[in-house]
Parts: sequence; C-alpha cells; structure tokens
Amino acid sequence: MDKPDLHPDTLAAQALGWIDERTRAVVPPIHVSTTYLRDPDNQYRSGRVYARADNPAFDQAEQLLAALEHGHQALLFASGMAAATAVFQALAPGDHVIAPKVMYWSLRNWLMGFASQWGLEVELIDMTEPAVLKASLRPGRTRLVWIETPANPLWSVTDIAEAARMAHEAGALLAVDSTVATPVLTQPLRLGADVVMHAATKYLNGHSDLIAGALVPREDSAYWQQVRKVRAQLGGTLGSFEAWLLVRGMRTLPLRVRAACATAQRVAEHFAAGHPHVSEVLYPGLPGFAGHAVAKRQMHGGFGGMLSIRVRAGEAAAIATAARVKLWKRATSLGGTESLIEHRASVEGAGTPAPTDLLRLSVGLEHVDDLIADLEQALAAAGV
Repeated sequence: MDKPDLHPDTLAAQALGWIDERTRAVVPPIHVSTTYLRDPDNQYRSGRVYARADNPAFDQAEQLLAALEHGHQALLFASGMAAATAVFQALAPGDHVIAPKVMYWSLRNWLMGFASQWGLEVELIDMTEPAVLKASLRPGRTRLVWIETPANPLWSVTDIAEAARMAHEAGALLAVDSTVATPVLTQPLRLGADVVMHAATKYLNGHSDLIAGALVPREDSAYWQQVRKVRAQLGGTLGSFEAWLLVRGMRTLPLRVRAACATAQRVAEHFAAGHPHVSEVLYPGLPGFAGHAVAKRQMHGGFGGMLSIRVRAGEAAAIATAARVKLWKRATSLGGTESLIEHRASVEGAGTPAPTDLLRLSVGLEHVDDLIADLEQALAAAGV
C-alpha cells in the first residue's frame, strides 16, 4: 500500500489509500478476533495465528508509520514505555548502553531501576556534546546509544547524524525517541539511526484519547527480530480499537504538527523578547537557543509544538501561574489539540533536571493570540 512517489501529507491523509475490499468502505473495519483459523492441512497460510502478534487491526497504522519514517516496517505497542523498554529488553545482561541525562523521566527511572537491576550497564551523559558521547563509547562493549531530540523538558537537541556515525564506529546501534519531532519534522532513519521510537499517545494520535507506542527500524536484522519476540512474548500489544483510533489521528498529523509549530514559535518569540515575568524561554526555534543550529539542520518545517518558560520570580510564582490559567489545561502529556501547562519539577521529583521555576507548555490548536493572552493574565495574576 506504500506509495513512495506521493507526498507524505497525501499518504497520511488517505492512510495509504486503504479500502476495505469486501465492503468498499474508505475506513477499514475494526478487527477484534483474537484467533485465526488453521488450514485443513494444519498450516496458517493467512500468516496469522494469534492477535497478540498478528492482529490485522495493526496493519494500516504500522504500514503508514513505516512509510512516513522511511523504515523497514513498524510495530505497535500498548504504550510509549512498552515500545521504548522493548528496545532495551532485546539486549542482553551486561550490555553497555548510553542514554541522555535529559530525557523522558519515566524511561530514565526505568533505566536506572529495572534495567540496571536486570543487568544492563546504563550510563547517562550530556548527549548534546558529541565529544562527551565519543568519550563514553566503549567499542565492542557499547551495544546501544539512546537519544531523545528535542529532549523533554529542556528541549535539548542532539545531532542525530553525528551520533549515528560515532555509535556505528563503535559497533553500537542508535535508537531515537522522536516523539516531539514526529516524522513530519525529522526522519531519524534517513539520518543514520537504526530504530526510531514514538510515544504514539502524543502527536501521532493527537487527540488525548489513547495510549500507544511504536518502533520503526531502518532495516531487518537479528536485533530487530529480537525486538519482535519481546513484543510477542511479553504481550505489550495494543487493542484493536486503539489501533483504529491511531490511524484516525495520523490522517491529520502533518496539519496538526505544522499548526502547533507555528503557534509555538509565536509564543516562544513573544515571551523571549525581554519579557518582565519570564527569565528564559527554551525552544529550538529561537536563534539564541543552544541547539538551534543543529535543529535547523535536522528539523524541517518547524521546531515542534513543545517549549518551556522559566518564571523570573521563581518556583512559587511558576506554580501560581499554572494555577491561574483559564485556557491552558493543567495536565500531563503533550501533543493533543488542547494546550497543556505543567510545573514539571513537581511531577518528576528529586533528581529532575527541570529547574523549579520551569513551566512546560504543550501548544495545541487554539488561536495563538488567546494562548498568549491567557499566559499573560496568569503571570500578572500570580503577582510575579
């Protein structure tokens, strides 16, 4: 169904142009069967045995995502965490892995907890500095380098192509959490990455109504086959209705991402322009941002819908600001149609890299003037 000669926007809008052959419906049905009929001669010529690994409800979403990422194939998981942890569970105890100090907090905790107890040797570094990565790699020992770019919640940017080059020279794989960039802005596999991960709950779905994750490899390999076994054996698979919803969400992915990027850029520029209540704006689209040059090379069409602001008067004022918004929603997660605000240090707790004066913003699809006005009144009402 992949039509590589068509623009990605077209592939997404038509979800690869799938038609239900039996009914001619332009939206395929939801397949809910858990098991499939064996042929009289005891074979499974349909290729499907049991829905945990062979659910036809996954086919359209997986093939669309693989096409958008220019990958070999895709696998859906029950959550972003299930997808991300499968990347590491396909390794062996004793393997050395490198990950960034600034990354999605739940995965960081899992790496330093369960993964380390299981036997992986986990090293956290400043992934934005290529020299630090080079010094940390152990040729023949490092099995995997994990990067997240832009990285939550400081939106640090890592050079994917350079990280891939160094990882491969050391005999390691490179996996990229590209949840915030989405395939609309960045295709890590084309920059040399081996696997790309998405918390599909976020931008791929875009409507805050399902939990899902996905992995896409650049090519087939023994390692990728091990990842497939992890999904099938541990059972971290998605439900049929959730897979159907994910296709629905991805049909509007390019439109939603570009709109969020444009609004986020406006919001960032407004509050970065010597604002009396904001000491710093963290957003890759700002020329003064530390990772702007790298982001400009590997992000095309925008710099994402996520940014953070640091409230000049400190932690109490930041929390008070979040308490006084009327349009922004005080909630965790990101990438939906509604704009969200969160005091991230409170969520992450001890050891967080998030400054206590930081508010994380997920820009939705509301009008930019309304979003800016709401933040302005909240900052003023907080007495900062």
